[in-house]
Amino acid sequence: MKSRFRWMAVIMSVLLSLFIGFSLSSNQTQAAKKDSGTLKIGMEANYPPYNWTQPTKANGAVPIDGSNSYANGYDVQIAKIIGKRLHKKVIVEKTQWDGLLPALTSGKINLIIAGMSPTAERRKAINFSEPYRKSTFVVITNKASKYSNAKKLTDFKGAKLTAQQGTLHYDLIKQLKGAKREPAMRDFSAMRQSLASGTIDGYVAEDIEFESYHNVNPNIIAVNLNKMAGFKVDHDDSVTSIGVKKGNTKLLNEVNATLRTISNKKRDQLMSQAIKEQPKAGNETKKENWLVTTWKQYGGMIMSGIGMTLLLALVGTIVGFFIGLLVGIIRTIPTPTTRGKRWTLNVVKWLLSVYVEIFRGTPMMVQAAVIYYGIAQFWHLNLNRTVAALIIVSINTGAYLAEVIRGGIISTPEGQFEAASALGMTHNQRMWHIILPQAIRNCLPSITNEFIVNIKDTSVLSIISVSELFFVGTTIASQSFKFFPTYLMISAIYLILTFTITRIFNFIEKRLEGNKNYNLMANQVQVGTPKDAEANN
Repeated sequence: MKSRFRWMAVIMSVLLSLFIGFSLSSNQTQAAKKDSGTLKIGMEANYPPYNWTQPTKANGAVPIDGSNSYANGYDVQIAKIIGKRLHKKVIVEKTQWDGLLPALTSGKINLIIAGMSPTAERRKAINFSEPYRKSTFVVITNKASKYSNAKKLTDFKGAKLTAQQGTLHYDLIKQLKGAKREPAMRDFSAMRQSLASGTIDGYVAEDIEFESYHNVNPNIIAVNLNKMAGFKVDHDDSVTSIGVKKGNTKLLNEVNATLRTISNKKRDQLMSQAIKEQPKAGNETKKENWLVTTWKQYGGMIMSGIGMTLLLALVGTIVGFFIGLLVGIIRTIPTPTTRGKRWTLNVVKWLLSVYVEIFRGTPMMVQAAVIYYGIAQFWHLNLNRTVAALIIVSINTGAYLAEVIRGGIISTPEGQFEAASALGMTHNQRMWHIILPQAIRNCLPSITNEFIVNIKDTSVLSIISVSELFFVGTTIASQSFKFFPTYLMISAIYLILTFTITRIFNFIEKRLEGNKNYNLMANQVQVGTPKDAEANN
């Protein structure tokens, strides 16, 4: 038994060392950034020509934190001008649109430069700089659409329209009387794909989005809403500004002072250059198909995404297994006879039950957002994305495996407990020597299944912008404008991963089962198997 405890202690020490190592690495990285004077800019890096992701640092791109990719675009060039004035190096924190505000308020980024309008609702949470660009609102639709010649707001009656989630654009659809407001979408790449596939008739956006998309798809047209009678929009809603955390007046003043030095002519030049340099579709040659071209451009990103997915799934499952093992054992401890121990055990069991119910009863995506942004917001602990993701997957997996292992312990035949007790074993001895080896072996298929689930479920961590496989695939799709082929390729990679790992664990399970053609010895008389009897006949 001492040997078992020794090995358990070694394994747990290694796992704790991994977590501590990740945390220290994160803290050292953040400290290095602070010492070197960096300016952390939050943006989607997925909204050309304002911002996009690219595999190289060509055309003045800046690095994206936590990845081997770079960000470029109009917003990036504005950020570089601000960084130069402040004598700071610009680093982009690639963040989903709905995560930008919590990232700023929690201190994970210094500025939001992402084509964001300073609406009244957003001003309640953060401060905004002076505008750095003014836009016109349009409905982007296909040239062949019957809504392409709309002259009045009522001409969109019956049109299936949408806009980006969490933006004013979606609210503007209400002014188009009779239009069917489809569910809002996360980003413009999704809306472009929906328009191309015909699932929507159009989407509300800014004129610059039309210029960007028209550059790669000449079959679309923009219907100007600002020129239509009755269309109303506030000034603040038609401009884009830079988001600054409330209370940081010094940085806000420095940003405004920098923006005043950038003339309108210079801003137009930057936007024209961004439109010219933005990713374009159809770059594959006749000799190379799309898959070959994509792999040449984004192969490194894809392999990095696969590695991150496997890391999160593997470490999360291993750590989650030990969490589940500990919780499962504690929840099956017999009730003590003494009152104090009984009360303490009941409290511990209740707390563990709460943990299991919470993490089994809430989506991992919600858990990720709460843990990643909540810890920074309330405890001022700025976790690295990878560390946060490992913690999230581990505790989520632990909650599920706790019930699996508890079920494995409970399902062990009662005779095993009775036989061990008859031999004079204590509860701990029965558990470690008799019950757990059988329970864990019986639970192996469920543990394997949880590992497979984790490989797929890591995709929800895109909510905190972890560069796993799905997040990388979304980036590639938005840059290459090849949505269906990209997601088909990503799904094929997921299938290969899960299929391979399933077969590996099936092999392990068969090896653990041992040779079924065995002989039993009883009272010096050999008892053979049915196959032996057939052979003798």
